[in-house]
Amino acid sequence: RLMAPTAGGTAWRCLRCGTFVTHGHHGKGHHGKVQHGSGPAAAAPLLRRGRELRDELILRVFAVERFIRFVVFAAAAYGVWRFKYDRGHIQQAFNHDLPAIRELYQDLGFNFDHSKLIGLIQHSFTLDARTLTYLAIGLVLYALIELTEGVGLWLGQRWGEYFAMVATSVFLPYEVYDLTVKVTWLRVGALVINLLLVAYLVWTK
Repeated sequence: RLMAPTAGGTAWRCLRCGTFVTHGHHGKGHHGKVQHGSGPAAAAPLLRRGRELRDELILRVFAVERFIRFVVFAAAAYGVWRFKYDRGHIQQAFNHDLPAIRELYQDLGFNFDHSKLIGLIQHSFTLDARTLTYLAIGLVLYALIELTEGVGLWLGQRWGEYFAMVATSVFLPYEVYDLTVKVTWLRVGALVINLLLVAYLVWTK
């Protein structure tokens, strides 16, 4: 798609604007600038137009969402790692502020004794160091998976598309199971985004 025979000689397609020209493929181009590339047509970069540009835009939207996930899970991993070493000080501060937290819950109309968040915080103080280490490692690995997906999708690389489809599909059963335990807008949103990404990659690629 880069060259065509014409009455005036072989016409070459400009990689910048897509125009076919019969001059300018040596020295000065039809844009008035010295051309930077040379070599066989098979080695030329792919022209992104129409559908290719739309695909690139859609994949980059998914890539941005993956980058956000990477930041969130990387921050969570760092928080767990810091908690492992500063647990004593954190627990002391939590116990010190517990009356104020209880009063805040009551002012907001929540039941403090049945709060899952408070229960989760209190349960975290009972976890041993090995469990916290495994949790931090798991969060790091998941964050790296999200980062790899994001980079591959942003660059529009074939390996990135395959990696994103496989990695996303692997976690879909767990996300569906998660919804059977409790339905939240965050979980529904994450599942919908992942389903859209897999469906789009399968349909278009």
